[in-house]
Amino acid sequence: MWTRNFSLYFGARTISLLGDAMMPVASALAVGKVYGIAGVGYTLAIWTTSAVLVMLFGGVVADRIGARRLMIGADALRVVTQGCVAVAFLDGAPPLALLLTMAFLSGIGAGTFEPCINGMVPLVAEDPQRANATLKIAEAITQLAGPALAGILIVATGPVFVYTVDAATFLISGVALLLVRVTVPRAEPSNMMSDLRRGWEEFRSMSWMWSVILVWVFWGVLVIGPYVPLSSQVIGADYGWVMAALGLGTVLGGLVAIRLRPHRPLAAGAMALSGYMAAPLSVALGLPLSLLMAGHLLGGAAMAFWSVMWSTSVQTQVAPDVMNRVNAYQVAGSVSGMAVGQAIAGPVTTLIEPRTFILGSALVTLGVAAALLLIRPVRRLGRAPQKAGGPSLVVPAESLT
Repeated sequence: MWTRNFSLYFGARTISLLGDAMMPVASALAVGKVYGIAGVGYTLAIWTTSAVLVMLFGGVVADRIGARRLMIGADALRVVTQGCVAVAFLDGAPPLALLLTMAFLSGIGAGTFEPCINGMVPLVAEDPQRANATLKIAEAITQLAGPALAGILIVATGPVFVYTVDAATFLISGVALLLVRVTVPRAEPSNMMSDLRRGWEEFRSMSWMWSVILVWVFWGVLVIGPYVPLSSQVIGADYGWVMAALGLGTVLGGLVAIRLRPHRPLAAGAMALSGYMAAPLSVALGLPLSLLMAGHLLGGAAMAFWSVMWSTSVQTQVAPDVMNRVNAYQVAGSVSGMAVGQAIAGPVTTLIEPRTFILGSALVTLGVAAALLLIRPVRRLGRAPQKAGGPSLVVPAESLT
């Protein structure tokens, strides 16, 4: 698996993921110190909203010019936005309008980058599941190091240096992607609207995919979206350590996903996803730090296993020539609810105590896992034929029903 292309791609994704892992903690601590929960929620919400708005067009452009080129451009844009935020914090308290503008532009970068990720993996790796699990472990390690690093740097050096480091991660990622060499088939002449319609038709034809996305909207609004703004304020100074435990759990989930190859990957992933309940539940109950970390350890493992099963299913079930467009639809749908959840995080605290809302998030997690298992196309989706070269540990399909 460790070819030159995959090694470069792995390096680009890992360093970029480190920057991504630092950003929520940096925003929660730096922006939250100046503008409170509402400021953090609005900043994250506008970032997510702008990402959703451009994802569909990003998928079309990626299918036309190649995912690698678009990812490089997205990295370049985020170098500029994170650098501008670093400069803005030199004055101590940058205007909220500036932070929101940079969040909007940074979201555009993320929105054009994200649809390309699934499309790149089959181009640089022969075994998508093994590659996804390896990348998930890298993501977990960055989630382990990123929050703690951001928290330490905020305290020791302030937000200027943190955002400068964040900008540097995207610069390194772009350079590594420049060195990747992949062959992109020449796209047939077409117009933007016809490309969007083709992607939509492919997306709509896969009932297992759009069913998951519908469920995921509720997950975004009620669980993932408001979780960072609310939990960061509830947990307080120990937030970085708790997020580090979440990252360690993701490492464990990724390691399991390297070896475990169930016949029905989404069914297995949904069963595992129920374990994410431990993360919000530990916060809602006000448990001590050790149990908070244990809950997020389990939650990280559960989320990682689901994520690998989902990504591999998308990469192996969707035709390569429409991969980026279809991926754009599924990513845009899955994160649209997150934008709403982030936006309501501040206002909701005037109506509901944060711990109470987070307790509801824990219960919603169980409902989401149950809903996924009740949807027949999701529950019954099988594995695509495995390419040669990857070890497997197959779980009998009967054990997943």
